[in-house]
Amino acid sequence: MAIQDTARRKVTYEDYALIPEDLQRHEILDREHYVTPSPPLLHQTVSGNLLLKLAPFVREHRLGKVIHAFFDVLLSEHDIVQPDLLFISKERVAILTKANAQGAPDLLIEILSEPTRIRDETLKRDRYERYGVLEYWVVDPENGVVRVYRRAGDFCAPRELSAAAGDVLPTPLLPGLEIRVGEVFE
Repeated sequence: MAIQDTARRKVTYEDYALIPEDLQRHEILDREHYVTPSPPLLHQTVSGNLLLKLAPFVREHRLGKVIHAFFDVLLSEHDIVQPDLLFISKERVAILTKANAQGAPDLLIEILSEPTRIRDETLKRDRYERYGVLEYWVVDPENGVVRVYRRAGDFCAPRELSAAAGDVLPTPLLPGLEIRVGEVFE
C-alpha cells in the first residue's frame, strides 16, 4: 500500500523518523511511503536460514557485518529501505550508525512475499542499482529460486539459481561461502 503526499512533497528521513512505531515495515521510495505487514512464516523461515548461513561465515572470516530486518538503509534523503538482510564489508562499515546505514550496502537480500513481490522486483531493484549496491538477491520461496543481480557497470541480467537443480549460491563478496539453494528453503 502506498500513501502518497497529495502535494507531491518528497518525504525525507526526518519525516520518516516521525512515523510512530506500529510493528509494520515502513519504507520511502522516491517520495512514496509504503507500509507492509509483518512477513508470513515461510518468509521468516527463509530469512532465518539465510542469516544462519551468512552471519557465522562473515564473523569467522572477519569480513564485515550481516544485519537482518528491521534496519533502515538510507540510500538517499528520499529513499529509505528495510531489506530483509544486508551485508556491509569491513572496508565500508563506516556507513553504519547506531540508527541506520547511510549509503548502499555491498549485498542486499529481499525475500519475496505477496505484499512486496512487485516492489522488490522492480522499484527496489532500480533503487539498488542506482545507488551502487554491488549485489542484490531476490529470494522467491514460492518457486524455490534465487535471482542474483551483480554489478558490472549496471546490474547485469540475473542469474537464476534453483533448489530443484541443486544449485549452489556463491558470491564474490564472500569468497569461499557456498550456500545450497535447497538449504535456503528448508
